[in-house]
Amino acid sequence: MATRRGLIAASLSLPALSGARAQPAWPTRPVRMIVPYPPAGSTDLLTRLICERLQQLLGQTFVVENRPGAGGNIGMDAVAKSAPDGYTFGAATIGHFAINQFLYRDMSWDIDRDFQPVSLTWEFPNVVVVATQHVPATTLQDFIAWARQKRGLVSYGSPGVGTTPHLSGEIFRDRLKLDATHVPFRGAAQTIPAMLSGDVTFAIDNLASYVPVIQEGRMRALAVTGAQRWPTLPDVPTMAEAGMEDFVITSWGAFVAPAGTPRPVIDRMNAALRQIASDEAVKSRFLQAGGTPLWSTPEDAAARGKAERPLWQEAVRKSGARAD
Repeated sequence: MATRRGLIAASLSLPALSGARAQPAWPTRPVRMIVPYPPAGSTDLLTRLICERLQQLLGQTFVVENRPGAGGNIGMDAVAKSAPDGYTFGAATIGHFAINQFLYRDMSWDIDRDFQPVSLTWEFPNVVVVATQHVPATTLQDFIAWARQKRGLVSYGSPGVGTTPHLSGEIFRDRLKLDATHVPFRGAAQTIPAMLSGDVTFAIDNLASYVPVIQEGRMRALAVTGAQRWPTLPDVPTMAEAGMEDFVITSWGAFVAPAGTPRPVIDRMNAALRQIASDEAVKSRFLQAGGTPLWSTPEDAAARGKAERPLWQEAVRKSGARAD
């Protein structure tokens, strides 16, 4: 009788075992993470930090592949055209969720149609900076007063047309009616020397790129654009504290997958990202890099992008920027 019961139990378990073999737990092979920007930039560095932990949590290699160009459009196109099998993801940014569709006339992908958000991943503020040697102002209000006296002689740098630093500078210039000229560079690595030499007056650029020169005293931080002061620069006020209300602007990222990627894969990746965002060691490493790790539901990531589009659409319109 025991043997018969054992055979019956074994036969009942066969379909479950067969199903388990047919749908092995994801991931079973290396996962590709496309970063649509060059190596060593903020998006690349923060994505690599997250991928290190994903490898540990999920037991598979995450291969970071840089596919820069056209404001990230080339890399995002590669993600959109990849098989929706859970083995390709993209490190999207605020630009892909809320800016590029207003900046480029022809887009080969649509953020709402061609992608499945996974989670928000990181965030960092911009910072209003000036070169200590060339700008005497020590507060934001002092700088505004000083800049208004320098009509036609003030310029602001950014890592390119349509980036959040460019459009943050445009919002700043427009609200204060400053006579200031935008000077685009390829990145902070070119903007910083231009400011230190006196060729560019100020920047409202990603904090992560400027912390070292601020701490060295070569640059003066007048305000950060986040809602709170930045922990490693506790003496630098927020824009509101510096006298400029309603100027909370941050750069942020989110991981996305090609549309049609199975929801169980999205959910497992999302759960791993939630664990990473709450890890104190990860928070410490992000803080050193000038960022904050984030987590959200896939739906909330999509909603944030949609909510911020009006601000950036108006900024693009006022700037007259086109990137085609």
